[in-house]
Amino acid sequence: MEEIDVPAHFLCPISMQLMRDPVTLSTGITYDRDNIERWLFSCKNNTCPVTKQVLCDTELLIPNHTLRRLIQAWCTLNASQGIERIPTPKPPVDKAQIIKILKEAKKFPNMQLNCLRRLKSIAFESERNKKCIEAAGGVEFLASIIVRENGNDDIMIPEAAVDVLSNLKISETDLKNLINNNGEFVESLLQVLKRGNYQSRAYTTMLLKSVYEEADPIQLISVKPIFFSEIVRVLQDHISQQASKAALKLLVELCPWGRNRIKAIEGGAVVVLIELLIEASERRVCELVLVALDQLCCCAEGRAELLKHGAGLAIVSKKILRVSHLASDRAVRILSSVSRFSATSRVLQEMLQVGVVSKLCLVFQVESSLKTKEKAREILRMHSKVWKNSSCIPAHLVSSYPSS
Repeated sequence: MEEIDVPAHFLCPISMQLMRDPVTLSTGITYDRDNIERWLFSCKNNTCPVTKQVLCDTELLIPNHTLRRLIQAWCTLNASQGIERIPTPKPPVDKAQIIKILKEAKKFPNMQLNCLRRLKSIAFESERNKKCIEAAGGVEFLASIIVRENGNDDIMIPEAAVDVLSNLKISETDLKNLINNNGEFVESLLQVLKRGNYQSRAYTTMLLKSVYEEADPIQLISVKPIFFSEIVRVLQDHISQQASKAALKLLVELCPWGRNRIKAIEGGAVVVLIELLIEASERRVCELVLVALDQLCCCAEGRAELLKHGAGLAIVSKKILRVSHLASDRAVRILSSVSRFSATSRVLQEMLQVGVVSKLCLVFQVESSLKTKEKAREILRMHSKVWKNSSCIPAHLVSSYPSS
């Protein structure tokens, strides 16, 4: 079959594919709706991709019905060549339609679940629809449902509300309003985290990450111990890569504040982080785990948990020079904390036997940051009397051992 030449003005300037729902910007350039909405709303641009002109109104997308009909006619004409006719697109959702759904959900409690499912379907269609839900007061409405249903035996309604809310692009102002709601919203999310299904727990974790990014110091200090236990459980259950990253970012965000390190350690964070580090292959996950472990090993309880785990020192050492400069730096910092504050005779011997000392010597022979090399040198000098002449250090690395 010969390749069919598609008229150039039928192609979207962004994807260079046949347009299914052509819309025209105020600049006069026509794009396929999905592509231009992704450019404007997902990528947060405010310019016309072709002309580079700044758009006064990024939501002003005028359907180009004439061009759409021409494209449909061309598809019909070339049907024998395998070209499928493009269906007439559904009219985009507007604010009035969303408000109507919200009113139905408020007025008829027995219809809430159905309304939430409709909102979810609308939100997943496009970025524009998500903005439309937010503009109609959807964030406040969904949050109120999650709070109101807290404590009820039926978890399906708050789960459905979380599913929609976590997929919206919530503004900083709305996020601050959510966390400032006397702690009720976060407490209600915690119940979904405890009792929800895997998908809802994943969405809840991602939502909590966004919320706590806008929290003030008092709110960060006041996080309850049960919160850390549930975040650790998300990591333990391996719900999804996205949920694990969100949980790790939450730990990194919260641990430096108040007694949060102790709360996380008592919630089992150190053991779960070590197990995750053993299994992790993705660079970013390894980095986040090591950053979190570094924070937890700043206190005696965290170091004790690391040393209690049979693979703790070995896996931290293994990640040096294997993942990234950031991972190497954090791994060496963890070993530095252990060397300075928890260096019993047994620990020093274990560091020799599992290859920690050899890896620190290797840091000097390969390209690594100056900061990491200085920290490694400090550790090796600190315990040179025990380590320097050990037969556990390979001969080719002995020359790298720094002099006292």
